[in-house]
Amino acid sequence: MTPSSETTQILLAALRDKLGDRHVLTAAEDVAPALVESRGLYRGTALAVVRPGSTEEVAATVRACAEAGVPIVAQGGNTGLVGGGVPYGGIVLSLARLDRVRAVNPGDAAITVEAGMILADVQAAADAAGMLFPLSYAAEGSARIGGNLGTNAGGTAVLAYGNARDLVLGLEVVLADGRIWNGLKALRKNNAGYDLKHLFIGSEGTLGIITAAVLKLFPKPVSRSVGFVGLGSFRSAVELFARMHRAADRDLTAFEVIPRFGLDIVLKHAPDMVRPLRGDHAAYALVELSSTRPGADTAAELETLLAQAIETGLVADATIGASEAQNAALWHLRERLPETQKAEGGSIKHDVSVPLSRLADFVERATAACEAAMPGLRVCAFGHAGDGNIHFNLSQPVGMDKAVFLAAWGRFNRIVHDIVSSLDGSIAAEHGIGLIKRDELALYGDPVGLDLMRRLKTALDPRDLMNPGKIVALGEHPPAALPV
Repeated sequence: MTPSSETTQILLAALRDKLGDRHVLTAAEDVAPALVESRGLYRGTALAVVRPGSTEEVAATVRACAEAGVPIVAQGGNTGLVGGGVPYGGIVLSLARLDRVRAVNPGDAAITVEAGMILADVQAAADAAGMLFPLSYAAEGSARIGGNLGTNAGGTAVLAYGNARDLVLGLEVVLADGRIWNGLKALRKNNAGYDLKHLFIGSEGTLGIITAAVLKLFPKPVSRSVGFVGLGSFRSAVELFARMHRAADRDLTAFEVIPRFGLDIVLKHAPDMVRPLRGDHAAYALVELSSTRPGADTAAELETLLAQAIETGLVADATIGASEAQNAALWHLRERLPETQKAEGGSIKHDVSVPLSRLADFVERATAACEAAMPGLRVCAFGHAGDGNIHFNLSQPVGMDKAVFLAAWGRFNRIVHDIVSSLDGSIAAEHGIGLIKRDELALYGDPVGLDLMRRLKTALDPRDLMNPGKIVALGEHPPAALPV
């Protein structure tokens, strides 16, 4: 049921009274940036963007919306990739003003921050305390920690430190009825009933709004080395990972795979990039070793491991960064790949994961099936191979109309996701479900698991006002139409 115009005007007046006029934005030019997600695939609608400055103001906003029956979509940096932050009516609640560090405690190896802090600022605050907060990915300069937790963000450090879920000790959450749950404890062990924080991490704002978190900190590495490796196939890259993981154990902190096509387009469209190896290779691996042990020499360790792999013929060529600047330059080759793929035209994207033992099988089977379905299609399978997560992206054939290509998104979803499902994988590795994968989840999810999700949603948000229509749909919502 859509609230009446009178109801919405009363709500906006109440919000202005609570937050101040300048924090209740209704002008079209002020609301517009909140209506489109970062890929530009969907455009929503909203009554207003509200900007509370404290947890209490978030709670007051949620209570007012609940009383009016008006839905709420929480947004952090709006950098999501699955349409999870797109509003369809109602209020967009921006967390940007909740951007403070509440406490840093190196003795507890913990930092308490508000949900609107930019991820890079959380990293900087940890660094200033002589510690490391390891969550890292390309959008860290604009993504906010509340969104990172709401989507259970992954990134480049999952191999060593885990997903966002693994980095949280406690949460503060505003519930759908406006109550505040204070679970801000810096405890490593706490078996006092259900671990409620895990209900909200990865829930994409559909069960409540995260307003603050206690995050784990780690010792900073004293030695760090990065290598760039040329290989004969994706399967060889997976074998190299297995060898290095056995030999280096916890020192292996990142293992990323890039296909030849991926490196080619980075070098083509990012003119500041330099080819790291002579010649072409079917696949490349970016490998990072780091250690917190005093006196550790990760450069020597990495050189030994790669030399052994070259001697056995597994690795064709490799280089190791000789400085932090060179390490950063090697990482930039991986980090620039998603943006440079845009210059090659339309891209159909799949963020999937499979067990490590089946990763090469997946890439080979999915590549063959997609190329057979559309001659000239260019597969760009890259990503966090060390944790089984591959971004299986498809670039349009050269000269093909972009709209015609993107219209095949559903067909390629079926091809790729069927293979993922057959290998006991996941159709959503780190980006979440949001809107774009909502119907895919209904198709591939376990029926009992989906029923539990709906029951949780109904129990915590019985009126379906918290980011409605995302992950699971209760009642009528905008269709999860594929982008064109």
